[in-house]
Amino acid sequence: MSPTPLSPVTAASIDQAAVRVAEVVSRTPLELNARLSRATGAQVWLKREDLQPVRSYKIRGAYNLIVQLDDDTRARGVVCASAGNHAQGVALACRRLGVHGRIFVPGTTPRQKRERIVTLGGSGVEVVVVGDSYEDAFRAAHDDSVATGAALVPAFDDPRTIDGQGTVASEIVDQLGSAPDLVVLPVGGGGLIAGMSTWMDERHPSTRIVGVEPQGAASMTAALAAGAPVAIESVDPFVDGAAVGTVGRHTFPLVRDAGATMVTVDEGHLCTEMLLLYQSDGIIAEPAGALATAALDGLIDVEPGSTVVCVVSGGNNDISRYGEILERSLIHRGLKHYFLVSFPQEPGALRRFLDEILGPDDDITLFDYVKRNNRENGPALIGIELARAEDLAGLLGRLDDSPLGVERVEPGSPMFHYLI
Repeated sequence: MSPTPLSPVTAASIDQAAVRVAEVVSRTPLELNARLSRATGAQVWLKREDLQPVRSYKIRGAYNLIVQLDDDTRARGVVCASAGNHAQGVALACRRLGVHGRIFVPGTTPRQKRERIVTLGGSGVEVVVVGDSYEDAFRAAHDDSVATGAALVPAFDDPRTIDGQGTVASEIVDQLGSAPDLVVLPVGGGGLIAGMSTWMDERHPSTRIVGVEPQGAASMTAALAAGAPVAIESVDPFVDGAAVGTVGRHTFPLVRDAGATMVTVDEGHLCTEMLLLYQSDGIIAEPAGALATAALDGLIDVEPGSTVVCVVSGGNNDISRYGEILERSLIHRGLKHYFLVSFPQEPGALRRFLDEILGPDDDITLFDYVKRNNRENGPALIGIELARAEDLAGLLGRLDDSPLGVERVEPGSPMFHYLI
């Protein structure tokens, strides 16, 4: 017997999903953000999906799919692949519905997310770490589903998942009392933007939808350019919640047909926004959760006085990552630079460097020098943090005028990647 064909995603199917998920999904706050409103001249509201029970919107799609499975299918259990957030949604759905689940995550999934999966799912959920990417985890989950008969719960590429994730759109309009002029949201595999843009296109077609991808994983941008889902050459796993190499066959046509547009955000820019959300707004966002608000900083045309909603999609950020986040932000803002400096092996060489080359507000954050031989010169790896980005020209000029041999460690080089 062939499987029952899945119903298409429509505004009506998303409204039906909203009724199903209401018993487990929080109606998350819609908050006016003073910082972003001042910066853009618009009214910028944040849809706080980071405040869901699983700290992301993913519970909406996972629960909507699993709750529709018949009793025989539920008895065989479910299986999924995830970089972390979808896994937590599946784990909580399994616990609430009494379904056994096996969850495959790539090795790049932060420990904090893995531990949360176990906490949310309890003894009825198994976590299996496999491979280095979401695609590796998905292949393992698919093979497991074929071998065991467990139902596969896709993170984005299933109409039932898309329906559940699309319920964010109707909730926003209900909370605002009218449709916003612009909705900005993060994009990984495309489930959220497929659902939200479909609902908005049918119910409020004048609302503009902009999806935001990390520069190192711009798979929907590539798909729209190619006219079909395509595998991008490489995926930067830093934005783990949106690090998807190929968008879904279900999500792509929905995004294309709804007329959503895409922009990409540099990972360093994203880290700066994560820090601003934390320091200025008191919001702990994971990298994917800061994509939408980061795009308001010069990447999207925002009409002054318009109503803008940004989806803060998740708050599952491991505190151990903040060192790298701060480093990437400083580099993006032009405040952190690295150099290989060849020092003469003689007394006073370092003192002259401090007195003659380092600016009064410059700070050495890394100095790695080991005298290994009796040569006249020895290299030191030096990290310098500037007080102002414009101070770099003076520093480079003083280095050029000095008798020292200097090589700048350029962003993108193997040495640079090692340092951050």
